Amino acid sequence: MKPENQNFFEKVYDVARQIPYGRVTSYGAIAKYLGAARSARMVGWAMNGSGSKEDVPAHRVVNRKGLLTGKHHFDGTTLMQQLLENEGIKVVDHQIVDFEKCFWDPATELI
Repeated sequence: MKPENQNFFEKVYDVARQIPYGRVTSYGAIAKYLGAARSARMVGWAMNGSGSKEDVPAHRVVNRKGLLTGKHHFDGTTLMQQLLENEGIKVVDHQIVDFEKCFWDPATELI
């Protein structure tokens, strides 16, 4: 991994650590906040690599439609959903119900 990617990944982790309990955000929202609006995929790669960082709530980062697209990176097929449901977020068919209500936008929340 290139050093600049490591730096970007750490910035992603810093944002993810600030997502409040019971809220979620998207890969694209984090990328936009970090000034890399077209780098949602890089945010996804960062989340995929966050498994060794216990303080990064990767389960709170989903795609722009509220789909649990990163679920296969968690131990067990339903762990991501279970973690979200433990925080009071309802998930049906691998998608967050009322996504807009629990969406946390770092661009407006981290001023």
